[in-house]
Amino acid sequence: MKGLFKSCAANESNPNWENIISRARPLYHRDTDIRSEFERDYTRIIHSNSYKRLKHKTQVFFSPENDHICTRIEHVTHVESISYSIANYLGLNTELTKAIAVSHDLGHSPFGHSGEKILSGFSKRDLGIPFWHEKNGLDFVDSIELLEDNERNKQNLNLTYAVRDGIISHCGEIDENGIQPRMEAIDLKNYVRPNQFAPYTWEACVVKVADKISYVGRDIEDAITLGILDGHLTELYDLLNFNRENRTLNNSNIIHFLVADLCKYSSPEYGLCFSSEAFSLLNKIKAFNYENIYFSNRLMPSNRFFELVLTEIYDTLMSCFDGKSAFSSIQLLQRFYPKLYTGFLDFFYSFYDYSSRSGSRFKNRVLFEDSSVSDFCQAVLFFISRYDG
Repeated sequence: MKGLFKSCAANESNPNWENIISRARPLYHRDTDIRSEFERDYTRIIHSNSYKRLKHKTQVFFSPENDHICTRIEHVTHVESISYSIANYLGLNTELTKAIAVSHDLGHSPFGHSGEKILSGFSKRDLGIPFWHEKNGLDFVDSIELLEDNERNKQNLNLTYAVRDGIISHCGEIDENGIQPRMEAIDLKNYVRPNQFAPYTWEACVVKVADKISYVGRDIEDAITLGILDGHLTELYDLLNFNRENRTLNNSNIIHFLVADLCKYSSPEYGLCFSSEAFSLLNKIKAFNYENIYFSNRLMPSNRFFELVLTEIYDTLMSCFDGKSAFSSIQLLQRFYPKLYTGFLDFFYSFYDYSSRSGSRFKNRVLFEDSSVSDFCQAVLFFISRYDG
């Protein structure tokens, strides 16, 4: 039923409203500002460098020559569109879903999930903790991404709790039908693994589902375009024969079926639900994609290339730490790797705890100490995860 979730929406009548809109500290205020809290989040996100870099980041297929193959920013746009349609029909806060959707993948590394796995290997070995893009995304919006305020000072994004929660809660496969939000506004630093907690708002639950809907069909379209599914099309047509009157194989039909089904069968009592038919189809498509696309032999050479590139960059940067100081050794990069030197030095300098910081325009969080090898390692991982790829 249309508007069925209106009483659960993230708005001022929601009993959790103060938690939903809370920030680490107040944003600067203009008397003439006409935007809501979530609209401010949305514009802060789309003006950030992490958002801009999404246009060059890998979704599934690396560096396609065909401009019509999906990149990370197109995926984010698809999620925004799908989540808006669902939230709007159900009566939820579309401003919040839009803000979560455009920010949900800001923490993705170069080279998609393959790059994420490689960086996680470095992190586990050298820091004892995994690297995962949901947590990295929260770290980026909390501590890494900087915007100038109305006095030209560099500040962290300082987003609302609901958007931050949506970022770190968005992932995890939908193995059970009926997603519902959790009740508690937990400290998001308590997350130690993906999908550990349910999202805090219904709007974040919508984005979590929309993320899955957005990629299953689009990845198939791209794989067909690139010839990766040659030899599997009969199997695919049989799999997707969910409407006997329309066997057209495209992303539009898949999305429409799943979105319409979700809106029909969802309720505040039972959660965001698909029918058994649609839920079974979604899981079958995902299984097909993993077997024939994501684990395809056609992608293996790219994965080996990704590991070579990221390992060389990581090892080169880590070699700069001499056990006492980072800054002096970083200078050694300048002769042979001038672009890498300039980029990393500027990045490290923005978050370094130096004594003259109080006189600068950097008003963001200090993250790194010059003499800490763990801080330096974390800085390298943050820096690499910003790369295009």
